[in-house]
Amino acid sequence: MVRLPGRATRPPRPSGRPRAPREGRSDGSRAEGERPGVLRSVVTGRSVAGQVFLLQVVIVLLLVVSAVVAQVLQVRHDSDVEARNRSLSVAQSFANAPGTAAALRSAHPTALLQPRAEATRKATGVDFVVVMNTDGVRYTHPRPDRIGKQFVGTIAPAVAGGTVVEHVNGTIGPLVQVVVPVKDAGGTVVGLVSAGITTAHVGGAADQQLPLLLAAAAVALALATAGTALVSRRLLRQTRGLGPYEMTRMYEHHDAVLHAVREGVLIVGGDGRLLLANDEAQRLLGLPPDAERRSVLELGLDEETAALLGSGRVATDEVHLVKDRLLAINQRPTDLRGGPPGSVTTLRDSTELRALSGRAEVARERLNMLYDAGVGIGTSLDVTRTAQELAELAVPRFADFATVDLFDAVIGGDEPKPGTALRRAACAGLRTDAPLYPVGERIRFVATSPQARSLTTGQSVVEPRLGTAPGWRAQDLERTDQVLAYGIHSLITVPLRAGSLVLGVVNFWRSQQPQPFDSEEVALAEELVARAAVSIDNARRYTREHSMAVTLQRSLLPRSLPEQGALDIAYRYLPAQSGVGGDWFDVLPLSGARVALVVGDVVGHGLHAAATMGRLRTAVHNFSALDLPPDELLFLLDELVGRIDQDETPAEGSAAVTGATCLYAVYDPVSRLCTVARAGHPPPALVRPGGRVEFPDVPAGPPLGLGGLPFETAELELPEGSRLVLYTDGLVEDRERDIDEGLELLGDALRRAPDSSPEETCRNVLDRLPNRPRDDVALIVARTRVLGADRVAQWRVPSDPAAVSELRGSVTRQLAEWNLDELAFTTELVLSELVTNAIRYGRGPIGVRLLRERTLICEVSDGSTTSPHLRYAASTDEGGRGLFLVAQLAERWGTRYTADGKIIWAEQPLP
Repeated sequence: MVRLPGRATRPPRPSGRPRAPREGRSDGSRAEGERPGVLRSVVTGRSVAGQVFLLQVVIVLLLVVSAVVAQVLQVRHDSDVEARNRSLSVAQSFANAPGTAAALRSAHPTALLQPRAEATRKATGVDFVVVMNTDGVRYTHPRPDRIGKQFVGTIAPAVAGGTVVEHVNGTIGPLVQVVVPVKDAGGTVVGLVSAGITTAHVGGAADQQLPLLLAAAAVALALATAGTALVSRRLLRQTRGLGPYEMTRMYEHHDAVLHAVREGVLIVGGDGRLLLANDEAQRLLGLPPDAERRSVLELGLDEETAALLGSGRVATDEVHLVKDRLLAINQRPTDLRGGPPGSVTTLRDSTELRALSGRAEVARERLNMLYDAGVGIGTSLDVTRTAQELAELAVPRFADFATVDLFDAVIGGDEPKPGTALRRAACAGLRTDAPLYPVGERIRFVATSPQARSLTTGQSVVEPRLGTAPGWRAQDLERTDQVLAYGIHSLITVPLRAGSLVLGVVNFWRSQQPQPFDSEEVALAEELVARAAVSIDNARRYTREHSMAVTLQRSLLPRSLPEQGALDIAYRYLPAQSGVGGDWFDVLPLSGARVALVVGDVVGHGLHAAATMGRLRTAVHNFSALDLPPDELLFLLDELVGRIDQDETPAEGSAAVTGATCLYAVYDPVSRLCTVARAGHPPPALVRPGGRVEFPDVPAGPPLGLGGLPFETAELELPEGSRLVLYTDGLVEDRERDIDEGLELLGDALRRAPDSSPEETCRNVLDRLPNRPRDDVALIVARTRVLGADRVAQWRVPSDPAAVSELRGSVTRQLAEWNLDELAFTTELVLSELVTNAIRYGRGPIGVRLLRERTLICEVSDGSTTSPHLRYAASTDEGGRGLFLVAQLAERWGTRYTADGKIIWAEQPLP
């Protein structure tokens, strides 16, 4: 027998089973004295009937007591669960209702929320609906005198975003109250909602059911007595025992329990006919009143659900759409343990649960998208790249197409200039053939367009139906017709605001989803754009600072190489990926056809490093004019960096300049000697004719600014056609490889083209570098030339004034051989004055050298270290005008010191 809670439909008495005739008279009438005897036997309990009667009475009493206790406990449990569920449902519904969060933020929340709270309380049957702020101060209450007072209960978990369910003994009796948070669109808790109901109001049905249950017990006892009497009469006449039908009647189903459950229950026989359906099942399935005893295929259900009920197969939480409800169906056969054929099916309405689950899934997806925006937008300090990251994040998770329009000034790093045209900086979409403005196109929006209104007001603009938006269509009638024909039908325009600056607008377009954008999606779009605006503004600021630093550095680096004939030079400079650094290089023509090559690197990046580089480059220019040896020049530069470091040390003690490196090389095309000194800089590379690559052993001095340590020089004899390669550490060293590996790669690059020109060498070396190196790279490739003996003439001059006339003759003849007769007169005057001064004020040996290079160079050397000075001679002075005459006749002149004395030189331009 299947026992189910609730009211059962009584099975009809089998028509084919005849009643047993009464004992005694053949007409079935009772004989006199029969009933008293039966009653005595029943009451005394001495007979089998009496024993059965007593047993039945005990069983009935036990069942009645158990039913009463179970009913009371069940009603109490159901009352508690119902009170909690109803309070939680009312509180969550009120907290999530549109306008609740906004009302909490308004100036008069009580005026807005009290009527709604009372209406909700009366409509739902709860005892109170209280809205409060996060401190527990009430805004609403059924009793107005309690508004503004502190809420009684636990609110801390709800303020943290959780839900509080608690049982309290209030003034109206034991009750269940629930406290839930009210969150704004950003997920911030802005208030709390509490709803509660007394368990007595929910469980009041227990008092009504108890008399019915007791009455049923009395009827059961009466029926048991009557039944026992009938059975006793039969037992007195027959000895075969009780029949199965009479025993079944003693255990009938209780209909009230069956029809009180919130799940639908169906019993289907083995032939596919409906045997039983409780009230909930009839409501969920919409069954007709005469559904029982009919085939489940004839009840008007959809084919899928009817097939499941008629099949009798096992089903677990299968979801079926029945009319407008989603039903979770569980089904089990009844003949698993020898029972009758058929199946029992339970139905549970999951429509509201699915709707809440769907809304929760949407909210979770939006939170995930905002999280992804925080980590995925702004990965680089590039304005257009950041804008593209925003567009790609929004598609397809939020919109079908997304475009970003920025002011041109913003793309260039400057502050936006309102009133100017915008440029489409980024675009992303489900397809690439959308008729929207392409990336890079300048757009001037008309005043009625959503974009122009958004830029003017600083507020988001939503056009739910573009087909009926004349302001948007006025922008470009032909293009907007194409957009509508393409299927794009809804638009949200959000201004890109960074503080008080409006950088541009972001447009979200919808085409495939049929529903237009709504207010909740506008709030999400604003939050998404607000997060991206910070990254775009940071990229704009970085672009501006980087452009300023690059401009400063470019202005401080040489714009063109000076003319000189000793070296064939090519150079490259690559700025760092992370910012402008302090790398620099220079080519400095010196006296005697010599050329100085300089490569340096200031530690650090940014404007300060670039400015320090400019100061060091200027200092090298000034020191090189003194014709100092490389080691002495680096010594003076080291002192300068130390003074800069000391003068610019901030109050906190952190140094403004952390050091610099430098390599200084002087090449003499006459002697083919190259004198090199370095201060913490990588050594030069030398490619000899034929392609052999070596890194000369140049003593490594300390970086500039340390002070106290000397610098050493190395002399390299370079055959004509040798290539001297100077570079900064960014070429050979980075975070992923050490300098030894970098030098090996540089050597391999130089060996690839042994006879290439300096320009080709630069190209071959840089081809192996990434597009944007992490550090600055400065590279100079200098191929040596030699000033041949046919372009050099030199003489030894005795310390005798009479030798000057002979020298002039030799010089005149040499100039004639060089076809420079036009310079003979001035050259004789210059040499006569310089040699006479050397004989008079210097000491031997005295030498004269003429160099025919780009200019005619006259050099007079002696063993004295006293340098002559240019001065104005008085009218009474007999001498003192010689150097003044030399300065007037020569293009340049000067003095340089050697290990044996000094050289006074003068240059004249060639005709």
